[in-house]
Amino acid sequence: MSETTLHGSGGYIVANITEEQAKKADLGVGKLFLAPIGKLEEREMIKHYCKICEEEFNNPPKVHLEENNREQVADNLVLVERGQYNCQKCDSAIGEYRVFEKQDEAGEVGNAKPSDLVSDRN
Repeated sequence: MSETTLHGSGGYIVANITEEQAKKADLGVGKLFLAPIGKLEEREMIKHYCKICEEEFNNPPKVHLEENNREQVADNLVLVERGQYNCQKCDSAIGEYRVFEKQDEAGEVGNAKPSDLVSDRN
């Protein structure tokens, strides 16, 4: 894990993240972003900066969880959690996160389907 700055629309969070999380956060523009990572645990977040307060705080932001009833957003993809990281002082949004789940992770795995190419060769 490495200490990294992750940007959101209302500021940034400094957090300890894994190499895999860093790859998700890299959108190829020279900065790492909060949204692609999903939810960060409070123990991983070290400090945050709020654009409204124009101040850096030496503690993690508040995590605000929005109520959600497992919203289906696409075939085989369900939004299970939506939330915000909020400034400890003014409560404005630093960034947002979403947690998704595939309904059927292994639905097509192992199901061999004959193709026209295979049957044409026989």
